[in-house]
Amino acid sequence: MNKNTIRKRSALLLAALLTTAAALSGCGGGKSAGNVATGSGNNGNNGGSDEQVTITHYTIDSEDRTFIEKLIPDFEKEHPNIKVKVEKAPYEQFDSKLQTLIAGGKSPDVTSHYGYGGFAEYYNKDMLLDLTDLIAEDGFKAEDYHIPDNLMKIYTVNDRTYGIPVNMYVTLMLYNKDMFDAAKLSYPPSDYEDKSWTFEKMVEEAKQMTLVSDDIAKTQYGVDFTWAERDMRPLYFGAEPYSADTWTNGGVPSETHFDSPEVIAAYQKLFDLVFKDKVSPTSEWSKSVAGQNGDPFVAGKIGMSIGGSWNLAGANDFPFKIGVAAVPWGGNDKVRSTLYVDPLLILKGSKHPKEAFEWIKFLMTTEVQEKSIELSGGNPPVNTEAAEAYYKHFDGIDPEDVKKVYEGAVKYGYESYNHLITNYSQINDMFINELQPVETGHKTLEEVMPVIQNKVTEIIKR
Repeated sequence: MNKNTIRKRSALLLAALLTTAAALSGCGGGKSAGNVATGSGNNGNNGGSDEQVTITHYTIDSEDRTFIEKLIPDFEKEHPNIKVKVEKAPYEQFDSKLQTLIAGGKSPDVTSHYGYGGFAEYYNKDMLLDLTDLIAEDGFKAEDYHIPDNLMKIYTVNDRTYGIPVNMYVTLMLYNKDMFDAAKLSYPPSDYEDKSWTFEKMVEEAKQMTLVSDDIAKTQYGVDFTWAERDMRPLYFGAEPYSADTWTNGGVPSETHFDSPEVIAAYQKLFDLVFKDKVSPTSEWSKSVAGQNGDPFVAGKIGMSIGGSWNLAGANDFPFKIGVAAVPWGGNDKVRSTLYVDPLLILKGSKHPKEAFEWIKFLMTTEVQEKSIELSGGNPPVNTEAAEAYYKHFDGIDPEDVKKVYEGAVKYGYESYNHLITNYSQINDMFINELQPVETGHKTLEEVMPVIQNKVTEIIKR
């Protein structure tokens, strides 16, 4: 598959989408099946026979995913012959449990690449159902669900469709207005074209908000920079760790450059935030303040937090005033945001693909997409009509700021490596383990990066 084309197509398409309204997508399909139920609902296409069937939707065990359980009664009312069961797993166990279910002959019907593994990994493991024939048989049209055609092509390989985007996340900066006010600093801009907003300026402002004390209750830091997965972060500064043919070779790079001076220098800039400039917390401090998987920004201890737009989902419950801003310019003229376009997929092991497709279509309607924003706490929809509601969802945040941040993030966005590189769950696990001694200050990048370079090479060859 031409991943580079996919990436560019995604960004251009999303930019066009957001310029006019919004952008986010999702949907899946299934193989052409014979005996499937005919529902008695009112949408005119309930797929299949009168046989009562149960389909399984496999997802992450978190509120922003399990909200779909609240949508099931309405779906089953429209489709009395189809029952929906939700199978859950913690994020860390998502990939392993999915593989166990498939190996045990208990494959779920519908899922997404919500774990560490991405679309390329699923595709190369032959886990995904080719949806092309089912889509044609059903007469499904993306425009009926306000899904831009180009977004539909993100998960198309050699003219065959394997998934339909349902949500689109970007990278953004959340900032604590209370901490900015206390430091007498102006709020950072939401406009990506404001060239004065640089990485260096972010560091200077972070210094003015950082207060380190022996009393942990009084300690606070200026910034927490978690831009993308660990292996992708050098790209923010213009250093490319994977060879260009990765995107034209099915997500399999012929070369990697994790031990190059450029990549090491990029990582050093980020670790300098912790150990040289001392404006970012150590991983141990974050855990002590917010717990193993908690977020010290939510605890009111961080001035600026750069991460995925899923962090915005809980903004209405934060105990302080919050704003949203552009990711500062880091030196890469083209890339400042990571895009995470999540599709809904039907697995090859599905016994009821047509019924699974009915469920997916239901989830893509404007009414359900708008309802999903509320139920999930702020998941960004692909349906362009529903996206307008997303911009207005966050209390105390100007909808124009949210829209500007999304538009800029798409313009300067790059599809996430975890969607585009094969064996990614193994690569991600390795990065977490090998970089941990650097994050705690016990090893240097010069010691660790050659090890990572060798291990990435081994994993890619598997």
